[in-house]
Amino acid sequence: VFMSEEAGKAYWFATLKLIAGVLCVWFIVSYGFGILFAQSLNSIKLGGYPMGFWWAQQGSMYVFVALIFIYAKLMGNLDKKFDVHEE
Repeated sequence: VFMSEEAGKAYWFATLKLIAGVLCVWFIVSYGFGILFAQSLNSIKLGGYPMGFWWAQQGSMYVFVALIFIYAKLMGNLDKKFDVHEE
């Protein structure tokens, strides 16, 4: 079963919007917290380590793993909404 061209475009737009959102979070966490705001964050200590260092070494990895699960869940919801999900 194929979807209409209009539904296909709507699905593709929603998919790109989701990907753009995930990439924005990824960019802010990796480049923003790890590099741009590192000096400001270093004034805060977490477990005895400067927060900028912690975000660059640990925090970003936690966020990236969480993004994988969040993306999978949201993409599954999107697939169900457009009735292209797997059984």
